[in-house]
Amino acid sequence: MAFYLSDPGDPSRFHSTELTRGPWSPDAQHAGPPSALLGHVIERCDPRPGFQVGRVAVEILGPVPLAPLTVTAKVVRSGRSVELIEATMSSERGPVMQATAWRLRVAEPVLDVPAEFLPSGTRELPVSGTEVFPTDQSVGFHTGIEYRFAAGSFLTPGPAVCWIRLKYPIVEGTTPSPLERALAAADSGNGVSSVLDWAEYLFINTDLTVTLHRHPIGEWVCLDAITHPQPHGIGLAESALFDETGPLGRSTQTLLIAPR
Repeated sequence: MAFYLSDPGDPSRFHSTELTRGPWSPDAQHAGPPSALLGHVIERCDPRPGFQVGRVAVEILGPVPLAPLTVTAKVVRSGRSVELIEATMSSERGPVMQATAWRLRVAEPVLDVPAEFLPSGTRELPVSGTEVFPTDQSVGFHTGIEYRFAAGSFLTPGPAVCWIRLKYPIVEGTTPSPLERALAAADSGNGVSSVLDWAEYLFINTDLTVTLHRHPIGEWVCLDAITHPQPHGIGLAESALFDETGPLGRSTQTLLIAPR
């Protein structure tokens, strides 16, 4: 089981499985798996030892179908210390997602940063979780991951603290990388912290930006998420990202909010 199956005849081609399905349409993907797939391809684009992805910005150009996808990436700005990578995901209808990523050189030797200026604060992983995602779809992204809420819930309006773990690889035959885990989890910020009734309103994110000052350790990523809706129908979801050892970074999503 995996979210995507690789194509033995084309390394840029990936076949979407039912685990990628989103909560509202049987034919469209949740944005978490394709965001992680973009991260998968970005990390494999001309990899450089001693470099690490520090930011990924994903533009969601339209619904991502449960269909074969072509994902390509290239370095568009190379340098000694930083480089910019662009990636594109396309279906037979054309591009459905685009991403840019900054890859930065990791300092060696390690910089002597005073401890008081380092992000800190451990988070405790809840022992178990029984939260059920509110959807009529029997198989999808919600069955491919495990949720554990430390505060809030899907059906409780307002901020939430939610831990997320991938149950399956993003791409068959591989182990999810820390970047893939962070991207797959971060796109759930607007879902776990919704403030309006799921049955009455849509809150669709047009993008996902994830900035990481370090990559997660272990399988679990925590979202301390809050949604800011506005009466004119534009909103923002933002999440502080953690693992069990402390802060990782931040993610944001621009939201289109509308009655169903």
